[in-house]
Amino acid sequence: MKFPTIALVMIVKDGAATLARCLSSVQGHVDDIIVLDTGSTDETVSIAQRHGARVHHFEWVDDFSAARNAALDHSTADWNLILDADNWLESGHAVLHALGPEPFIGQVSIVNRFVQGGEVRESTEWVPRILPRGVRYAGRIHEQPVNDRGLARKRLDVRFGHDGYMPEGLEAKKGRNEALLRLALSESPRDPYLLYQLGKELAIYERHAEAVEYFLPAIEYAAADLSYRHALIVRALYSLKQAGQLENAILLAENEFPHWQDSPDYFFCVADIFLDWAIQHPDEAESQFLPIVESSWLKCLEIGDRPDLSDSVAGRGSYLAAQNLAVLYENTGRPDEAEVFRGRAAEMRKGAV
Repeated sequence: MKFPTIALVMIVKDGAATLARCLSSVQGHVDDIIVLDTGSTDETVSIAQRHGARVHHFEWVDDFSAARNAALDHSTADWNLILDADNWLESGHAVLHALGPEPFIGQVSIVNRFVQGGEVRESTEWVPRILPRGVRYAGRIHEQPVNDRGLARKRLDVRFGHDGYMPEGLEAKKGRNEALLRLALSESPRDPYLLYQLGKELAIYERHAEAVEYFLPAIEYAAADLSYRHALIVRALYSLKQAGQLENAILLAENEFPHWQDSPDYFFCVADIFLDWAIQHPDEAESQFLPIVESSWLKCLEIGDRPDLSDSVAGRGSYLAAQNLAVLYENTGRPDEAEVFRGRAAEMRKGAV
């Protein structure tokens, strides 16, 4: 009986700082390693070769799908695992050995590390990264596998880390994605996914007022059942708040209220928005707005963390909501309740480590 084979297939440019970590994390769990170098001037090629990779070269043409597909053309494996140099395998190694012969699109969890509020946070994305032989990509940037065979999508218990959103990673690719997204949008100006991704790119670099200009039309054009809609709504709410557009944020929150009753991220954003509104309207804060803040953070705790939701931030359904409630109670003359929620936050944070 022939067991299915799996290859790691990567496109890399100047990934020397993180490539060894990525390759080491999957060694012994894949049958082949293919690295397509798109013009590195650092030690990328030699690091890849030292880890047993077959290295090929490709002239960059401002098109991620073209590069992904060129890399896939070098693979003869039954399955292809698609990673970037700033990813690494954290868990689920056994799953890679048990994919079986039947083709499907395998979605894995990518845990993004980023800095917010002076702390390192984590959010989870579910991304198609395990592909059967023959599947190729489309899209100049934020490319997606083409599923013209009608293959089922399956979430796999495989978890990868990603630190490309940490400050050093963001600095290294500043401007690159924005330029490609603007080029792609010039070709498809009403594509909600491209609008969302450009808004996200701008928001990552704290350009929230600009981000809103892309998030809002993306919401208008995006179907209700799109896989990234949760991420789009939550990011739009956060950027509207950060841009000081509180009335628009409240309007969006009201419109989306029926759809996100099981999202701690939605209610966490609602609490933050109404807290800012309460600060701006102190005469009505205690009677009208702070109760909404309190009930929203309590709702977060009732729901709990939801890593199954796209772009959900760890802690918004647990310790982050609890510690915010502790601060709220402390500042509104309720010290006993503040102490209770400080304790709950500490226990929840300990359990999350």
